[in-house]
Amino acid sequence: MKVAVAGCCHGALDKMYETLELLQRRHNVRPDLLLCCGDFQAVRNEADLRCMAVPAKYRHMQTFYRYYSGEKKAPVLTVFIGGNHEASNHLQELPYGGWVAPNIYYLGYAGVVRFRGVRIGGISGIFKSHDYRKGHFECPPYNQQTIRSAYHVRNIEVFKLKQLKRPIDIFMSHDWPRSIYHYGNKKQLLKMKSFFRQEVESNTLGSPAASELLQHLKPTYWFSAHLHVKFAAFMQHETNSKEELPKATKFLALDKCLPHRDFLQIIDVEHDPNAGDALEYDAEWIAVLKATNSLVNVTQSTWNMPEKNGLHAKWDYSVTEEAIKEVLEELNHDLKIPCNFTLTAACYDPSKPQKNTEPVHTINPQTTEFCAQFGLTDINDRIQQAKEEGSGRGECEEEEEEMDSTGSAEEPSEYNTDNSGLSSFNPDEIMLDEEGGDEDLSTCSVDPSPDHPPDFSTSFSDIRIMPDSMAVSSDDAMDSNNEELEKSGGSKQVQEKSSTERPLKRIGGDENGNSGVKKIKRRNQAIYAAEDEDKTD
Repeated sequence: MKVAVAGCCHGALDKMYETLELLQRRHNVRPDLLLCCGDFQAVRNEADLRCMAVPAKYRHMQTFYRYYSGEKKAPVLTVFIGGNHEASNHLQELPYGGWVAPNIYYLGYAGVVRFRGVRIGGISGIFKSHDYRKGHFECPPYNQQTIRSAYHVRNIEVFKLKQLKRPIDIFMSHDWPRSIYHYGNKKQLLKMKSFFRQEVESNTLGSPAASELLQHLKPTYWFSAHLHVKFAAFMQHETNSKEELPKATKFLALDKCLPHRDFLQIIDVEHDPNAGDALEYDAEWIAVLKATNSLVNVTQSTWNMPEKNGLHAKWDYSVTEEAIKEVLEELNHDLKIPCNFTLTAACYDPSKPQKNTEPVHTINPQTTEFCAQFGLTDINDRIQQAKEEGSGRGECEEEEEEMDSTGSAEEPSEYNTDNSGLSSFNPDEIMLDEEGGDEDLSTCSVDPSPDHPPDFSTSFSDIRIMPDSMAVSSDDAMDSNNEELEKSGGSKQVQEKSSTERPLKRIGGDENGNSGVKKIKRRNQAIYAAEDEDKTD
């Protein structure tokens, strides 16, 4: 079957779907499935806009609300993960995944589903070491800290995914797995994005948690976005035994959704011709959720997941074939995900703007039904209970609970907290203007008017139809210092000269990284300064 993969959507659903329709008209290619690798921006109304970690002047409604209201329907089944520019209050309603609109499915904090026999997994958000070991404690209304931490990856989601034993066909993450750039045309990448050099050479670009998952899951395909550049790589995995067959992952990062940008890719994926067209639950993943339910943490307490180090009574939460069979029996062997989308917030009405509407913490009926069916903890219900008991202290903070044998708050983090090496101040965050924000300022820079859609005929040349081979040659996987890379057959990419022509200086601080002047990561300066001069100080 044909699968379309998109990078950062940034709420431009009309543009994305119209591009797919143009693809069908011009080349008679109709994808069976669309995957989006984060920054989807499922914004329903003005309150949702205030829950996106971007400066207010970049908060634009875009076109998702039309699909949420039912005015429009996605022409192809769409499955997406969250990024770092989302209506976090909306996605938080569906921690285990669910429908955000008819025919548009969110995978949750982490999730695995099946479509036509193809197993698709993903993890939402981006990696930040200082929040990695916390629970999902945030809820609206967010403050300047929680509006960012709400989309930070947590170790429990990585732990759950690492319990999977069955093969994964496709996996999605928003940020790149750390070190993946060593398996592609690194020289070409640095030619296009020279401001990545320091992080690439220090091996600090990307997510160490995603890298860990890549090595464990070894999926056939791995798709990412976030850095707004197209990049292909081919990673041959080491085998654990002589009996194990060699495995390899074809990695592809997509650009953001803009005209003249390479934001969409079509691949052919082997599927089960006898499988139905409905999106389905994955029985092993449901069994893992049930097995790890006792590990759910909705506090700010930091702790490591169970491991074989003498501190935990249990560390292996992978599931048996019997447990998977029990899930199948619970569902009467009908794995079809119910089409139970429900409106949980008022939809934006251009004729009646509601600029003063405040976001509220909502319990989504889809999550309630899912948790009841499989005996899982409703994370939002747990947070709500804490608020009602008066332990929220006004910011949805649940009381500090004593950790049992499944975890320990005193264990050291499995990742070095200094995961950038660029400076002594927090390397993961950027400081913006008074409106706040995080990492990527281009969240709402795409603002096509709903009444004046853009001309897509000029942007169609950026669509690439990729065969099974993923068009990654052996030369692409060689070290970037090899001059043969200049002649490799790697994917053609769009060079953004405007982002590198201007020399940009980082604002420094004292030796401890303290300064009264706002700072911004070097590569973010180069990416965004040329797009909009007034986005940073």
